[in-house]
Amino acid sequence: MNEISLKLSERAQVGGKKAAQLLRDGFIPSVVYGGHDEPQATQSPTVETTKVARAAGKHTPVHITIGTKKTLAIIKDIDIDPVKHHIRHVAFHTVHKNDMITTEVPIVLIGTGESAAERAGLVVLQAIEKIEVKAIPANLPESLEISIAGLETAEDKITLEDVKLPHGVEFADVDQDMTLVVANVYEPSALQAANDAAGGDADDESAVIGDADSDATQAEESQPGGKKQDEPKQ
Repeated sequence: MNEISLKLSERAQVGGKKAAQLLRDGFIPSVVYGGHDEPQATQSPTVETTKVARAAGKHTPVHITIGTKKTLAIIKDIDIDPVKHHIRHVAFHTVHKNDMITTEVPIVLIGTGESAAERAGLVVLQAIEKIEVKAIPANLPESLEISIAGLETAEDKITLEDVKLPHGVEFADVDQDMTLVVANVYEPSALQAANDAAGGDADDESAVIGDADSDATQAEESQPGGKKQDEPKQ
């Protein structure tokens, strides 16, 4: 996995108006917290920050530099403008290289179009998009890949038991239900009937597999543990 790096600079001016001006000037405001240090207001160029956020998501460590200080961090929250869809704020949580990190990683289905089920005209739908794992930062995977090439009939399915975790990685929940379904096979007619019964459109897969989770949060108020705290408006 290629190392992802980002250079941040300290930010003295905080508040909603100052943050808006930063965005107009081509910078994204951010905050770095973790350990025993006070949260530090930072900023970085929009283009570079957007590339890093897309590459790292909330599961890949980022090597951040503030002045002469280098540290490792995980992106905990990304605040995205709901209209313009650009990043408005990023919250970084510093970690140590030997810390066990718990985070969500995407589950990626591979082998699409190669299964006997799809060749027979059946539809394969992914039921869960991500799962929590834990590992030291160097071992955190970008994603968990699982092949669907072996699916053949509408009775077949993929479960967590079929996911092969990389060395040094384990599921965050020690009591994880390994029978949790990752992907199902459907007859097109059954899928259509299920959508109709749910009052959805014919191509609305969410009526069958559930609504997708929303990752959009207000990063300005985030702190470890998912709780909210009052921080200076960025």
